[in-house]
Amino acid sequence: MDLIPRPGRTTTGEGGFFELGPDTTVLADEGTEATDRWLRATLGAATGLPLAPGAGDGGVLRLSLDRELAAEGYRLAVTPAGVRLAGGGPAGLFWGAQTLRQLLGPDAFRRAPLPGRRWRLPLTEVEDAPRFRWRGLMLDVARHFMPKDGVLRYLDLMAAHKLNVLHFHLTDDQGWRVEIERYPKLTETASWRSRTKFGHRASPLWEEKPHGGYYTQDDIREIVAYAAERHITVVPEIDVPGHSQAAIAAYPELGNTDVVDTAGLTVWDTWGVSPNVLAPTDHTLRFYEGVFEELLALFPSEFIHVGGDECPKDQWRKSPAAQARIKELGLTDEDELQSWFIKHFDRWLTARGRRLIGWDEILEGGLAAGAAVSSWRGYAGGVAAARAGHDVVMCPEQQVYLDHRQDAGEDEPVPIGYVRTLEDVYRFEPVPPELTEEEAGHVLGTQANVWTEVMESPARVDYQVFPRLAAFAEVAWSDLPAPAERDYAGFERRMAAHYRRLDALGVAYRPPGGPLPWQKRPGVLGRPIDGPPPNK
Repeated sequence: MDLIPRPGRTTTGEGGFFELGPDTTVLADEGTEATDRWLRATLGAATGLPLAPGAGDGGVLRLSLDRELAAEGYRLAVTPAGVRLAGGGPAGLFWGAQTLRQLLGPDAFRRAPLPGRRWRLPLTEVEDAPRFRWRGLMLDVARHFMPKDGVLRYLDLMAAHKLNVLHFHLTDDQGWRVEIERYPKLTETASWRSRTKFGHRASPLWEEKPHGGYYTQDDIREIVAYAAERHITVVPEIDVPGHSQAAIAAYPELGNTDVVDTAGLTVWDTWGVSPNVLAPTDHTLRFYEGVFEELLALFPSEFIHVGGDECPKDQWRKSPAAQARIKELGLTDEDELQSWFIKHFDRWLTARGRRLIGWDEILEGGLAAGAAVSSWRGYAGGVAAARAGHDVVMCPEQQVYLDHRQDAGEDEPVPIGYVRTLEDVYRFEPVPPELTEEEAGHVLGTQANVWTEVMESPARVDYQVFPRLAAFAEVAWSDLPAPAERDYAGFERRMAAHYRRLDALGVAYRPPGGPLPWQKRPGVLGRPIDGPPPNK
């Protein structure tokens, strides 16, 4: 039973199989239509079997709902007569279908049938449900744009690992990636840069060609609908008030024009934290309200991410207009000015039935009760948020930043950050032990973050994300013991089968023995951090 993530309970029968064949049918009860469509399309393509609807003589794959199960839970039973798959809700049924696909073997992950294959399912019963409701992947498409087909592919990869939240990082200093109809310059100007730093910002290397791209509103609608069919919620991020140079390059009046010649700014072509931040003016607020109005029409998600991290205050300190705003609002300093900015959109989103979420810097200065926090600077922000009654998504950079290097060896391409091995990720624990049971209830779940400054191609993204995302998925889904007690050797054994699934899916993962020759980037500077990462 080489299943990843590990299910809650499995019972294996005494030998024997149920074999899918040309006469195998699918009987779908009311409410199971989405999984029925997915199953026929995906397994039908891989096996070449018709999987016709209704009852038949070649065994039946029966889909149903059982409200006694958890909403995302499922029960899968394989008998000599066929398969019974029940979900507590449509999502649970879909996750059960992912388990069924794994049981069919690695070739079930291909898009066309290979000759001579037999499609056998071991006699077994699986009952399963996730530990966390938020099992996320943050994908940064601002630093390096990922075309729409690549995003759809990653939604399929997430679904195969039972992950259910795509945190879509759409804007930053280096690019704006979503069409906003009332502000056309955000895509005409802010969606591309003239060149790109190759490697860490200390690298002397440049790629001297334009880089860019954006998603039209119809592209976004397609992505959101594709995700919804796979029971994945897409949470968009529009970064404010920092990480905004691309927007200021398109609309210079958004910047601090009394201290910077913003008309001369371009979309940033290097990495790091730009000093050019949004001006704390009513015009800026109205502009971004317009952005968020269009965004709410595209993304039905409960949460909207506003960034809120890494906002340098130097321009505000020098700006007479910003200082006058601080005085007018009765604030103490520039930190409170940033808090005022975030609180404005907290109230604005709440009034429209949505919830604000931001990086843990948004805690500084206080938040409305409904706001949630992405804890990235270690566990401390998450602990503080949970104790203050805020919901939390745990994504500490020391543990689950997948842009960080996977080994200390010199062959790792563009080594960034701490060494985070497959085993390190497997031993990550999202809930800090110092939280009480009530406080721990505010941990919605966890998320792995993929920042793409040094990921110039889909193959580089694959290399950094996999196989570690498989370990992360098990942490997010399965009810594992304490980190030191986890059976990593058993997980490695299951990964032997999972690598074959990734091969069938065409994932350019990092092999266990190290990078392949074409995966290396010799001579490209990174930013490795010496020493083990801190736990907190």
